[in-house]
Amino acid sequence: MSYLRTFLPWIVFAVVPSGDWQWGALAALAASVAVIAEQRRSGAGFDALIIESGSAVFFAALTAVAFADHASGLHTYSAALSSGVLAVIAGVSLAIGRPFTLGIAKRTTPREVWELRPFVRTNVVITSGWAAAFAVTAAVLALLAHAGHAHSTGATLVQLAGFAVPMLFTVRYVAHVQTRAAAAATGQAAR
Repeated sequence: MSYLRTFLPWIVFAVVPSGDWQWGALAALAASVAVIAEQRRSGAGFDALIIESGSAVFFAALTAVAFADHASGLHTYSAALSSGVLAVIAGVSLAIGRPFTLGIAKRTTPREVWELRPFVRTNVVITSGWAAAFAVTAAVLALLAHAGHAHSTGATLVQLAGFAVPMLFTVRYVAHVQTRAAAAATGQAAR
């Protein structure tokens, strides 16, 4: 559920009809601010709100552009730009040693494992998967936009896959790591 909350603004932006992109950007900005406020009230630190904070900044800028020039050429590439921004946010979080999934994982993981190398490494792998998915999605959406299919069913399916594939990877990879850790613990207990 926390990934759904994290990406709610992007989902809101994706489902608002493309002809109303300025309202979609504004709705996504409102969702970003609401998610951040709700998470801060529940005790989340800004280190756990990397995507949410980046989302708010992006949608504030996009809202300003969309209302200033509804016919902006940026509209055609807004879906590709959105995925590209997510790829950059994820990539920067990796570069600074704070993978964005770490903050999400900490919400459901005991504090005593937060600094353990396997926990951090798992989140580096997961964040890398998300970053790669966002980058590929951005590239495909840019190609579709360039070909005149920016607002097609195919583009919508690419956007959905851009979230569904890394989400599925996350679930499966975490299960794999947990199974491997349990097997290692059982093996050590048998000694």
